[in-house]
Amino acid sequence: MSQKPLVKISDLHVQFKGQRNVFAVNGLSINLMPGQVLGILGESGSGKSVTLKSILRLLPEKRTEIHGLIEVLDQDVMKLNSSALASFRGGIAAMIFQDPMLALDPVYTIGDQIAEVVTRHHGLSRREALGYALDMLKKVRIPSPERRLQAYPHEISGGMRQRAMIALALAGNPKLLLADEPTTALDASVQMQVLLLLRELQKESGMGMIFVTHDIGVAVEICDSVAVMYAGQIVETGTIRDIVKDPRHPYTKGLLAANLHGAERGKRLETIPGSPPLLDKQPTTCSFAPRCAYVQDACLTQAPLPEIISENRTVRCILAKLPDQESKVHRILS
Repeated sequence: MSQKPLVKISDLHVQFKGQRNVFAVNGLSINLMPGQVLGILGESGSGKSVTLKSILRLLPEKRTEIHGLIEVLDQDVMKLNSSALASFRGGIAAMIFQDPMLALDPVYTIGDQIAEVVTRHHGLSRREALGYALDMLKKVRIPSPERRLQAYPHEISGGMRQRAMIALALAGNPKLLLADEPTTALDASVQMQVLLLLRELQKESGMGMIFVTHDIGVAVEICDSVAVMYAGQIVETGTIRDIVKDPRHPYTKGLLAANLHGAERGKRLETIPGSPPLLDKQPTTCSFAPRCAYVQDACLTQAPLPEIISENRTVRCILAKLPDQESKVHRILS
């Protein structure tokens, strides 16, 4: 009997309404199996964070129009009422935000914020909840956890704030963890520590994770599979090894070539020419065509459909089934 997906998103469309409408996500479909880590990779503005916030319904309802299916543990997230949604957030799905200084409440101690989650989802007394919060700080390896429990967010370092954010997200024992570029603001050594910690905690608890990043090096460290996102669409999916060793979409090739890993000192780093589209209208042709070195006439007249290359491997490109063996891609997997 086949295992059911932990997360199933089908044909998701997210539009922000205002003086100028923004079509942030355009027909996104992904599945996440239990215990797996899916990376969403792409430039800023590609719709990665919007996708995560859609799963938790954190987008402003009055200015956002969402269509499509979002299921987590067979629950239709878009149909949850306010009470069920409150239990869903933190209890079933939790999120680690990019900037913990903005995500953590500055007027409450770290201990109080974690204890609030514990009380809400586990029904413990305040004293029991604070004890649980202390255990969580120990679990994420914050030094002197007894002191940090009483500290405010501004009183601890960026690395410790991110660990506190992880402890806060895990306090409700969620089945799904959403991580929105959680290591971007950290220096390289702390970044690696946080990545290893996240991977260890994920394996220990068996939860599924969707990890958003623009750095392929980070994706290699933590992800099992990757969905490459451009202009609100998934343009390529596959295992992390397949994506790095045999990228098929020109955008994926550009991202890998622009990576510092494997770059030679003194040589100019390859870049993707041009800029991402404005997303003020839904795409009717290939969104990447204006920046693509392999553009064909057909790319300018129709939107490519995802091509199934192999099991768990799709590419949204008319050249998808024609691997380019001569393309220069920095291979960062041994």
